[in-house]
Amino acid sequence: MRRVTKIFAPLATFAVALLSSAAVFASDAPAPDITKGYLGIGAALAIGLAAIGGALGQGRAAASALDGIARNPQASGKIFVPMIVALALIESLVIYGLLIAFNLAAKIG
Repeated sequence: MRRVTKIFAPLATFAVALLSSAAVFASDAPAPDITKGYLGIGAALAIGLAAIGGALGQGRAAASALDGIARNPQASGKIFVPMIVALALIESLVIYGLLIAFNLAAKIG
């Protein structure tokens, strides 16, 4: 029974795609402009990936700095300032992602 299901699902999908493509190519209507949809997806991916990557990077940087301070409390002054600089640079990359998302969203209309 499972073998039939494994074979039937791809064949049914292929048949539906094959039969529906003839109706699409037969229409005389102009093709819809889908570039706005792609721009929206690009804007969402730009800010989403930038936020996820920035959050992971900041979390790892802060955890490593706090681990170093916990192991050697006398080095907290030498670790704290580079950590703040690193966090600021990571956040600037997230802001670049936000600017890219705003530019793509402005092109949508």
